[in-house]
Amino acid sequence: MSIPHTTPVLAVDEKNLIPVSEHFKQMADIPPSRMFLINKSLKVYLEKNPGAKVFDASQGDGGASLPGVPRDLLERASQLQIEHGTSYDMPFGTDAYRKAVVEQYWKLDASSGWGPANVLGTAGGRDALVKAYGAMLGLGYGRQGDLVMVSRVPWISYNWGPYGVGANVLWAPGDPAQGWAYSEEAIGESVRFAESKGRKIAGLVITNPDNPTGLTIAIEKQVSLARAALEAGVAFVLFDWMYHYVTDEAPMDLNSFLKNFSAEERKRLMFLDGITKSLGGSNIRNCHLVADEAVIKFVAARASHTVIPPFYALAVAMAAYEKGFSEAAKTIIEPTNASRAALKKLLAESGFQHIIGKGYYAFINVGEFIRARGWADSEPLGQYLAENHGVAIVPGAFFSPFGADWVRFSYATPAERTEGAFKRLMDGLGALNG
Repeated sequence: MSIPHTTPVLAVDEKNLIPVSEHFKQMADIPPSRMFLINKSLKVYLEKNPGAKVFDASQGDGGASLPGVPRDLLERASQLQIEHGTSYDMPFGTDAYRKAVVEQYWKLDASSGWGPANVLGTAGGRDALVKAYGAMLGLGYGRQGDLVMVSRVPWISYNWGPYGVGANVLWAPGDPAQGWAYSEEAIGESVRFAESKGRKIAGLVITNPDNPTGLTIAIEKQVSLARAALEAGVAFVLFDWMYHYVTDEAPMDLNSFLKNFSAEERKRLMFLDGITKSLGGSNIRNCHLVADEAVIKFVAARASHTVIPPFYALAVAMAAYEKGFSEAAKTIIEPTNASRAALKKLLAESGFQHIIGKGYYAFINVGEFIRARGWADSEPLGQYLAENHGVAIVPGAFFSPFGADWVRFSYATPAERTEGAFKRLMDGLGALNG
């Protein structure tokens, strides 16, 4: 280069520079997730009642509330790590991991048009989502500030994950009587709303089973919603299936699901899954994205400068796939299914308005008790129940204002603990009306 050594030089060509923007000054502060703190209030109850039993119905962590990843899988993963060594892997993981995801987990056949090159390993679900949001923006309409559409009462990190990487978040229209379920009409209305604000929808997230509500969406409905979104101009549809094995039905079948979409439509679909929920591997941090090869290349290139998944996490997943995932995940799936059946009976008898589909959670309307105490929403209820009645739940207000009258109740525990937690919930709510 003929540029003098004393002259500063831009790392990219001037035509590729990111435009100057002052939007950082205007952004709302991204709050830390209170999901990690809610059960700490149980300590107050124990201080007042030494040796008493407490119940944690706030957990989205089968590694804490259930046995977690079985020892034999952890040992098999350690063996794989020793054999593999400790050198750098590729930003997508390893070829062996990709092959295991395709051949042993999803069992994708050639007719899908997808194979190992369509798989990206990530350091957990949040990492996968952040990378997916970046692809939605970069490969969608190529603009910061476009929208990611989520449900009316979404998992808390759906609110802030997209926002942190330059996407705004849109809560879709939805009726609480229907569990705030998406509809084709609501998707169309959301696209029109975005256009009125000078924005596009870069991505729609469909979570099944849902967090926080537990709502389950039929396969045919998921297909219909995705088609409606693509036809309306939504750039990408991401299916978050992290809980789909934790049901008393068959898990999602990616082979048959993809057959509902043309080759062109598949280019705009992403699928997220992992071992956090179904295997209780929360701190193992393994997840994978399955998507069009162009999406995977886009994400992997950026991951090479940011977060590369650790091999041990990949190895735990490979050990589970090698064993047969349904068998490997029994210690999470079976007690959660039994617990769900017990809770369904209790909720039916209680008369509460509620949502209980599949996965880990029920969503319960306790608005009358909140108003009886004069509270504005369910946030103070969480602290009250933990400190005074020894049961931790998650206030629905944590997720969005539309969840203000609701609480998330996790039944990812043995059935007897779920029954005990529900009794404490009823006792605590009853005391508010006393």
